[in-house]
Amino acid sequence: MVALEREDQPLDGVEGMVNIIWSLLAIIGIVFAAVNGRMEEVNKAIFSTIDDAIMITLTMMGVLIFWLGLMRIAEEAGLLRGLGVLFRPFVQRIFPDIPKEHPAMGYILSNMTANLFGLGNAATPMGLKAMKELKRLHQADTASRSMITFLAINTSSITLIPTTVIAIRMKYGSVDPTAIVGATIIATCISTTGALLIDRYFHWRRTRRGEV
Repeated sequence: MVALEREDQPLDGVEGMVNIIWSLLAIIGIVFAAVNGRMEEVNKAIFSTIDDAIMITLTMMGVLIFWLGLMRIAEEAGLLRGLGVLFRPFVQRIFPDIPKEHPAMGYILSNMTANLFGLGNAATPMGLKAMKELKRLHQADTASRSMITFLAINTSSITLIPTTVIAIRMKYGSVDPTAIVGATIIATCISTTGALLIDRYFHWRRTRRGEV
């Protein structure tokens, strides 16, 4: 989410740093296995998980297609628009420096709605577009208050239906795949509340120091 605009400017060092970290982890693991004579185990682990990876992907694909279809129906029925209207006053209080009719507000609302249904894959494009609009609104190389707040909320995101987790539990034969729903709602409500409190605390500290 921090890597914002591919069209207008090159990505900053965040995405490159993430790629380097993952590459280093893989290289260190392989070297460690080679030094300790455990390359055979590494090879077995790689090839034994390929089937699981493909099956999980197919299982998740089916569930995601189902929920994305429902999202499309809800959009055509005006439900998502209604949710957007319902959440707009709340979102405007969280992002006071975004103009009411700015495109970023619509993308933020769409992102939050998708996250409510656990559709991270659908929420990500909306989140990237929201960040792009916020970057354009801020017109600076540093992250704005709204960008930081949005990143915190998107990371913690309240979720009503954890679609991805349900799909994985179904794949591995869970007796009750949806049993995680209640715990997910409680956990994400706590995480989002915590993210907002921490965000507001650090904003208050920056304000006191005159950094904002």
